[in-house]
Amino acid sequence: MSVTAKITSKGQLTLPRHVREALDTDTVEIEIIGGKVVLRPVRSVAGVLAKYASGEIPLQEVRDKVWQEVADDAGKR
Repeated sequence: MSVTAKITSKGQLTLPRHVREALDTDTVEIEIIGGKVVLRPVRSVAGVLAKYASGEIPLQEVRDKVWQEVADDAGKR
């Protein structure tokens, strides 16, 4: 099946309803392979982001680290 769609000046693209229904998700992975754009349906956003995670860090630990970095940066000024 081939579908033509226009890319807006903001770089947005509207997929026709039957394409969205075929994907059965509102999140897609985009890859360029040999000059072709490939859209793959993503069933779980967590699954897509997993490759960026190096392990779970407790939220309080992340907050403490960020506040420490802010304090260290402020001390340099």
